[in-house]
Amino acid sequence: MKHYIGPSNPMRAQFDARAPYKARHFSWQCDAQGVATVTLNRPERKNPLTFDSYGELRDVFNSLRYATDVKVVVVAGEGGNFCSGGDVHDIIGPLTQMSMPELLEFTRMTGDLVKAMRNCPQPVIGAIDGICAGAGAMMALACDLRYGTDKTKTAFLFTRVGLAGADMGACALLPRVIGQGRASELLYTGRAMTAQEGLAWGFFNALHDASELVAKAQAMAHELAAGPMFGHAMTKTMLQQEWAMTIEQAIEAEAQAQAICMQTQDFRRAYEAFAAKQKPAFKGD
Repeated sequence: MKHYIGPSNPMRAQFDARAPYKARHFSWQCDAQGVATVTLNRPERKNPLTFDSYGELRDVFNSLRYATDVKVVVVAGEGGNFCSGGDVHDIIGPLTQMSMPELLEFTRMTGDLVKAMRNCPQPVIGAIDGICAGAGAMMALACDLRYGTDKTKTAFLFTRVGLAGADMGACALLPRVIGQGRASELLYTGRAMTAQEGLAWGFFNALHDASELVAKAQAMAHELAAGPMFGHAMTKTMLQQEWAMTIEQAIEAEAQAQAICMQTQDFRRAYEAFAAKQKPAFKGD
């Protein structure tokens, strides 16, 4: 991830995602086409999150707002599972000993991870196999596209541990994806949504064999990476912002967004390629 910091462009930061960044609490890889893959890699415990991994994931996704060499992000888990949520010993136990200010600091940090995933301009694709529970389910929900397997079980199990189903934005995000009634059932009961339910309800875009899951997600990521990066970022921004708009406001906002996109070189490249009966080669500017 490249950062541009200097007098020539003081408002623009860049960090090089391909080589220098070394993740401490998960695996990070970024290929030459700008497809980054985040892999949660504690398979012996179904890839739970810790205080440290929460914080590092939040910081990475926040930094992606300034990345110029990362076009799409794939999020996956190692060892046949996506993420079992917060680590029982490293997180749940210590939370029972914290004061209210400390608890609020933690819950805000977990919500900040979802906000960072939603606010980074890159499309985020979830490759979700096996167990996807608690905070892991919220990470999956924060993705733009989600692919699962027949064995994927997604559970927003907060009520199972005596908490509210309202966690990390679940009551706002889940009804928008699968509908109010279905979301209410899952959030009240904490039961696992099967892969087939998730596909039928629109939570998953598709189901694939476990052996092909990450490859399928990366294939879609490469397809998106070959598209107009600025245009994708604008699409993601408008999908996010228009939740709070009237239809009239949304139409006006999209008129302004599209006029901005029409000033990009990628728009010109697409026209010139069409006129020449060629495939456009987008560069993101």
